[in-house]
Amino acid sequence: MDKIQLGEFIKSIAGDAEIRDGKQYLEIMVPPSSLYKLARQLKENADTQFDFLFCLTGVDWGPDLGVIYHMRSTIYNHTVVLKTRTSDRENPILDSVTDIWQTAEFHEREAYDLLGIKFKNHPDLRRLFLDKSWGFPLRKDYVDDINIVTK
Repeated sequence: MDKIQLGEFIKSIAGDAEIRDGKQYLEIMVPPSSLYKLARQLKENADTQFDFLFCLTGVDWGPDLGVIYHMRSTIYNHTVVLKTRTSDRENPILDSVTDIWQTAEFHEREAYDLLGIKFKNHPDLRRLFLDKSWGFPLRKDYVDDINIVTK
C-alpha cells in the first residue's frame, strides 16, 4: 500500500480526517471523536498493521491542546503521524490508546502530568513526575510564581 492508498484507506474510516504528505511521513489530523476508531483500525487491519507506537507527544498549540502519535508498521514498513487536538483547555479529554498500544500508558501519563490532558479509559492516569502543586508546566499559559522555571 503506497501513501495514496493509505490516505484513501484512512478517509474510508475517518471521513473527517485531514491528510497531507509531510516532509517525512503521511500526516493525519482527526477530531478527538475519530481518534480511537482510526487508531484501532490502523493497528488491527490486515492491510496496515501499525503495530508499533514509537512516540506519543502532548502539544500546546496555543488555543488548542493536542497529542501527536508516531506509528509504524514493522510488517509493511509504513510510518504515519496521527494528530488530534481539543480547544477545551479547561478540561481537555482525549481517548486513551493504551488498550491498542501498551507503550502509550506512560506517554499518556506524561502528557497528563505536564499539559493536563486527560485520557478517557486510561488504566492508571496519575501524575508521573510532579505533585499536584505544580499545575501543568508545559502549557504556554503556565505561570511560575516562584521562578523555578525560567524563560
